[in-house]
Amino acid sequence: MEKAGRRRAARLKARRAATAPLPAPARAEGPPPAPDKVLVIACGMLAREILVIRQQRGLAHLVLKCLPAELHFQPQRIAAAVDAAIDAARAEGYRDIFVGYADCGSGGMLDKVLARQGVERLEGPHCFAVYQGAAAFAAVADADVTAFYMTDFLCRQFDAFFVRPLGLDRHPELARDFFGNYRKVVYLAQTEDPALERVARDAAAMLGLAYERRLTRYGDLAPALQAAALRRGG
Repeated sequence: MEKAGRRRAARLKARRAATAPLPAPARAEGPPPAPDKVLVIACGMLAREILVIRQQRGLAHLVLKCLPAELHFQPQRIAAAVDAAIDAARAEGYRDIFVGYADCGSGGMLDKVLARQGVERLEGPHCFAVYQGAAAFAAVADADVTAFYMTDFLCRQFDAFFVRPLGLDRHPELARDFFGNYRKVVYLAQTEDPALERVARDAAAMLGLAYERRLTRYGDLAPALQAAALRRGG
């Protein structure tokens, strides 16, 4: 009797164990968060300027990740590239992210990505408007429809971005074909550098265009980065 009772108790215990709920699976631990850092995902054309602003304004907690500057010439790829960069940043633990792009020819596609991701960007249609400042750009936008903008970056990279890819070093006569719709070169200078201004002037002469220089410094870029830095942890 006693042995049979022990067997019944063992079977009952086994049935209870078999029907008991399984313990919840252990949650995988992700990468440590970066609560004290603000990641700026920016166009490579702005890299030098963002680093200068970070140093000047003491924004040591800003971390810069640049996407290839060549996307400037492939704006249809910007939204997807930024989307992937945000996903990668979140996987690395970044909570505070700011995008150092304006619309930049994405046709609103970048804004759709950022609305879904809950991330803000530089205001304005393109970096040339950012450098001039929103109000200043609005005042000249109509007159600048036929302007070919250059910046410090584009002066440094004029040969690599324009002359050699377009074959102008071998066939300078093609300049009129590529730039025939422009009437002037407008150099938006971030710094006072005679060597860069010489590049801009020479570019205007080679393209057969009028020349204008505007010392914009960093325009709306600096206050936008400052504001992004102050929103960390929000």
